Amino acid sequence: MPSSPDAVTPQVGEICIDASQLRPGVHVRLPIPWIEHQFMFNSFVIADDEQARLIAAMQLPQIFCDPTRCRIPPLPREALAAAETVDAAANAAEKARLAAVAAARMAEKQQRSRVMDQLRERLEKTQQHFVGAAKAVGGAIRHFTVNPREAVKQIGKVSEDSTAALLADPDSAIALIAEKAQEDGQAAHALSVMTLALLIGKQAQLPEQALRALGIGALLHDIGKTSISSSILRNSERNRHEEAIYQNHCRAGQDLAARAGNLSPPMLDAILSHHERFDGSGFPDRLAGNAIPLAARLVAIANRFDNLVNPIDYRYALSPTEALSTMWTREKKSFDATLLQLFVRAMGVYPPGSIVQLGDGRVGAVVGSAPPGKPLKPKVMIYAPEIPRRQSIIVDLADDDTIAIERPLRLHDRPAEELDYLLPRRKINWSYLAERH
Repeated sequence: MPSSPDAVTPQVGEICIDASQLRPGVHVRLPIPWIEHQFMFNSFVIADDEQARLIAAMQLPQIFCDPTRCRIPPLPREALAAAETVDAAANAAEKARLAAVAAARMAEKQQRSRVMDQLRERLEKTQQHFVGAAKAVGGAIRHFTVNPREAVKQIGKVSEDSTAALLADPDSAIALIAEKAQEDGQAAHALSVMTLALLIGKQAQLPEQALRALGIGALLHDIGKTSISSSILRNSERNRHEEAIYQNHCRAGQDLAARAGNLSPPMLDAILSHHERFDGSGFPDRLAGNAIPLAARLVAIANRFDNLVNPIDYRYALSPTEALSTMWTREKKSFDATLLQLFVRAMGVYPPGSIVQLGDGRVGAVVGSAPPGKPLKPKVMIYAPEIPRRQSIIVDLADDDTIAIERPLRLHDRPAEELDYLLPRRKINWSYLAERH
């Protein structure tokens, strides 16, 4: 793979240095394709003497350095003469050792690359599922009043397939809750709520049959909105009359779904009671505590989360991390605390779709959940514009003790080119990014 012109040309603020000037703390950028060297990144600060020796052994004609990113300045070029006085035999032995180290690291990198490819394949497969599911759900919702039994049949198939996909590969949630469908926001919201509810249900160890029923109820939870004017639905400052019409969507939805004649009580419960609150402050019946059916308690959490990250007015969208924090610290009394805790555990400290800053200053998008024993160590796709998105670096922090997340970042604070790189490729869109552009 030939180097691109940008790779062999100094970038703004960079200087050219040679191998004699390398030492720990010096920033370097290697002007060769990422796949041709053993390091994790093309651009990095040298961590130790071994890294400096490995870079020198590559015998690159030029190395670029950004002085503003150096922790210590490069050595003066005059150090070259002293370095060349090393005994020839010792020098040959050292070259052989470095070549063996480089080969071993290159093999490790290639193995990581294969793991990345496998993750991409899974994400792409589940993204295809999401696209097909969105079309099916959108069609079922639009034609529900005309042929409710057929619509429920389609919804049931989506729930069954999605439940199977989720149980087989939890990271499929990344694609399923991904991107609001431009042509059918209600269908995309229904899919997000279904997936999030299934995640909690899975954590609660519900049997697969119960998960399928939960999925159907979640997909149909807003079916009562089909008869409400969009001007009311999209108005975040409804008057008392408009609010009464809006709140009626729960009972209207249950009545409409009941006429299909083939929905179980838990499915109807999810439709009627998903706006009830554990402290009794919800609607339509102001139920409280365990008087709220289980399916409705599960859908309530999923629905609230998706509405926080995808609100009517995208300017008020929260990041996944902020939404979880809001629900846990400010709204905890509104939800079943046990189920809410399971939801937080299922989503992780850094939910999929979060933009995060790593300890070395790099920025990435969380694309895979953290293992149970390492909640701060999810899979992160790194923003590295010098690397094509198709070859993007995905780091499993659980397997790398040298990299850690420093803090989550707000989506709206990030530059467009960074979001274009990190989010659209995986279709992870939690906050109306299309509106941003």
